[in-house]
Amino acid sequence: MATYKKRGYKPSNKEEQHKVAEEESTTAEVFNTLDEGAGRTETWVAENQNLIYIIVGVAVVVVLGYLGYERFIQEPNEAEAANEMAQAQNYFDAALRSTGTQSDSLYTLALNGGEGKYGFVDIAENYGSTDAGNLAKYNAGFAFLNTGKYQEAIDYLEDFESDDEILAALATGGIGDAFMQLEQPEEALDYYVKAAEMRSNSFTAPKFLLKAAITAIELGEADDAEEYLLKIENEYPDAPEAEQVPVYLGQAQAMNQ
Repeated sequence: MATYKKRGYKPSNKEEQHKVAEEESTTAEVFNTLDEGAGRTETWVAENQNLIYIIVGVAVVVVLGYLGYERFIQEPNEAEAANEMAQAQNYFDAALRSTGTQSDSLYTLALNGGEGKYGFVDIAENYGSTDAGNLAKYNAGFAFLNTGKYQEAIDYLEDFESDDEILAALATGGIGDAFMQLEQPEEALDYYVKAAEMRSNSFTAPKFLLKAAITAIELGEADDAEEYLLKIENEYPDAPEAEQVPVYLGQAQAMNQ
């Protein structure tokens, strides 16, 4: 235990003198080490001032460049893309409400543009880094899917990026639909399962679990189909897809008999 010593304290014997001398020596070594470290730091700073200035300068340029990009490029691009999207979105929404050749014509206008406005394809190409440009990829993918251009649908839906609870899963499931139309059920099944597992909401999960089950039955994978169907039955009993589970579950179980 350390003993407090008053100022002016003098050791009373040789042992105490020796202790005091050791303490003073240790303290001196500590301060000498600190002084040496500080000296080396000062020397390094002095020798590398130009490098330090360059690093600081680059950091300032990067920050200012980012702020300038956001303010003078990204924000105007966002506004322009949103303005272009309005007309294409109108065509797309009208196509969803229509049928036959009228629907195809409206999807084509949504994709390629009309009335002096870009369609989804041009918006995605010219404003791909914006939110509207990203959404244009999603809409273009489904417009191509609904007009029978399945490879184009896959390309655009794969480029779409989103953390949205619904859209992310729908885009992935849409790729599965395109592969089914291309008669590639193995690839379709992979995307259906991926879409089902992406989100656990009661809209997209049972929707793609059922598609995965039907595709698995088609491929002769009865055990996997049964697993998907039972998951709907147990976890999403109130979903519309749950009403179809008994029919397909019977088919899957019959395959194993």
